[in-house]
Amino acid sequence: MASSKLSDCSSARLLPLRRALLPPRLRPSPALASRRRLFVAAPPQLLPRPRCMDSVPAAAASSADPATISSDVSAKIIDGKLVSKQIREEIAIKIARMKDAIGIVPGLAVILVGSRKDSQTYVRNKKKACEVVGIKSYEVNLPEDSSEEEVIKHIASFNSDPFVHGILVQLPLPRHMNDENILNAVSIEKDVDGFHPLNIGRLAMQGRDPFFVPCTPKGCMELLHRYGVEIKGKRAVVIGRSNIVGMPAALLLQKANATVSIVHSQTKNPEEITRQADIVIAAVGVANLVRGNWIKPGAAIIDVGINPVDDPESPRGYRLVGDVCYEEASKVAGAITPVPGGVGPMTIAMLLSNTLQSAKRIHKFK
Repeated sequence: MASSKLSDCSSARLLPLRRALLPPRLRPSPALASRRRLFVAAPPQLLPRPRCMDSVPAAAASSADPATISSDVSAKIIDGKLVSKQIREEIAIKIARMKDAIGIVPGLAVILVGSRKDSQTYVRNKKKACEVVGIKSYEVNLPEDSSEEEVIKHIASFNSDPFVHGILVQLPLPRHMNDENILNAVSIEKDVDGFHPLNIGRLAMQGRDPFFVPCTPKGCMELLHRYGVEIKGKRAVVIGRSNIVGMPAALLLQKANATVSIVHSQTKNPEEITRQADIVIAAVGVANLVRGNWIKPGAAIIDVGINPVDDPESPRGYRLVGDVCYEEASKVAGAITPVPGGVGPMTIAMLLSNTLQSAKRIHKFK
């Protein structure tokens, strides 16, 4: 049985979609108004949960809408893997045009402190993605026992480098370092993660636009736009209030003129609030928390969570599930992201987009 307790952490990982999905014809994206980088936590403890449909509490099952427990999947699949591929192709074309016109290519600098295998993997993936679209990547690898001053010195160097248009400090940093001091050292004009306090402040204010929108929330909005999900005037619920996803996602939905509620660890009756939503963004880090009977029929579901659960039938001994019980929600929702293959691939795509945007702004290239 999925826990009903909400945490306030969000997670997103870039993982391949292992089955073909057939989404509707994608629409061109309207321009977005302009992430803290992907938060890398230690691998969470595997949860001994069966497939969520098998673990529906009797009370919940008896009160659920009949559509919740039917065997037919009705939701459209929001295919983040396909959308991110399309976005990368668009970015590559724009970079080639910029290079031909002014001889400039965007540059992204990544600073990695320590030798965590997961962090090394994420940095390697970002570097490969840069190469594919034509972004020049710069990388600094520092030992675990480096000082804050050493890291900030490299940041300052990249801040003043005209060939670097985006700077990313890979998290988590070693325990002896103060994340806030280091991240705030990044120039707001090169903060492609979008989490400089001034960027977040501008995002929260009416009539102001941030230099950059955080990558994972921006990816969520891009998926909604490209699949033609109407936002203006709709009720939206964001489950989770982290600085990484939940809070900026709520601000973006509000900017798009949705009526927004946030469900968090102290919310009473979260299922009742969620059931009113036309749009749900789940970013709480609890496997299969959102059940089918939480979902309003026809709602659009964006599942940011990615959680390993014990699965003896899998070669790896576990499988990955989202914060939303996909087997149940897909029978009720109008559209839903799978896990993996939904939001995950969009995060790096939005990082590339923000880096291109930075280069265009700095060089005044239209």
